[in-house]
Amino acid sequence: MCLFVAKILVMRIGIDGIPLAELKTGVGHYTFEIAQGLARHAPSDSFEILSHLPFADGAVSDLPNLSFIEQPVNWVTHHWWTIGLPLYIKRVGLDLFHGTNYDIPIWGGCPTVLTIHDLSLLLFPTTHEERRVRRARRRLPVMSRQATMIITPTNAVKTEVCEHLRVPTDKVVVVNEAPRRSFTPMPLEQASAIIKQLDLDEEFILYVGTIEPRKNIITLVKAFEEILRSTTLRPQLVIAGKKGWLTDELFAYIESAKLGDRIRLTGYLGDDELRAVYSACRVMVYPALYEGAGLPTLEAMACGAPVITTNTPAIAEMVGDKARLFSPKDFRALAQHIVELLTTPAARESMSRTGIDHAAHFTWERASLKTWEVYRHALEFWREP
Repeated sequence: MCLFVAKILVMRIGIDGIPLAELKTGVGHYTFEIAQGLARHAPSDSFEILSHLPFADGAVSDLPNLSFIEQPVNWVTHHWWTIGLPLYIKRVGLDLFHGTNYDIPIWGGCPTVLTIHDLSLLLFPTTHEERRVRRARRRLPVMSRQATMIITPTNAVKTEVCEHLRVPTDKVVVVNEAPRRSFTPMPLEQASAIIKQLDLDEEFILYVGTIEPRKNIITLVKAFEEILRSTTLRPQLVIAGKKGWLTDELFAYIESAKLGDRIRLTGYLGDDELRAVYSACRVMVYPALYEGAGLPTLEAMACGAPVITTNTPAIAEMVGDKARLFSPKDFRALAQHIVELLTTPAARESMSRTGIDHAAHFTWERASLKTWEVYRHALEFWREP
């Protein structure tokens, strides 16, 4: 027992760094924030963010116990999950590995923690590329069985994981994600300057997220058309996010709608720009068909934006009663919510205040502390006879 305590007091932990090999979106931010929080919480332990791919710009840390390791591979070890990473784990003697993006090594001699952000690849396969769906159907059941412990961002996803992947409930722990610390209301003058640089109107409706079918942006565009057709309001619709996959239908619809300068696609925005558009928008709409958490809703709230989003289980769990909710395909209900908020400043101000308070309950410090507890459970379970 004494040897066990001494061992776990100083640990060497590996964290999947592949989500940081490109510009950070949801999983990349999750990976980076969790790693930073863990390293701050456990300064005597060593944390290695590991990847066989080059890290994108900005993947750096000033914490002495957190390192980014790009592991060279050859024609054999480039099979990362089955050969390259397990061999690395065995060679350096990692105490635990955290797969932050659905994957873990299936051998390597250490306990593993697997984060499953959602089951959209299994539950909404038509919103993804076929090759990714095939991979998920093949690998997710194996990974979930192999993992020592599993993390999900909401109770809704935990229920789905236990039901669809047949995982025992005591193996799955809910760790809520959070807005990044930089997301606070930006002063109007500063936000206005950035809005001007982005060539946006002063009055705009905002969507933030990757452009892909599951985000259901087409319903937002239909609602926007309805507003322009049936009211005298003339806001701009701003879609902020990088282009994902299967976008042809959406872009064809936007082109056929002939919305001209009333719709603006900004592409990927950095954190300062995001903070500005969250702070300056009249309302932020997140119309996703399905989410594991819907983190942009909390980011928007943290910056003071009134939020309209869908009544899907995970999103409703995260936003509570602090957002306006609608059924994902009901564009007329969405249009009505938008019009009510655009024409009622008092309602926007009330939602802004309550949203800021609500978002403050979610922090990466809490998420990291709970993740650390999951690591402890994984180590204890792994060492049980």
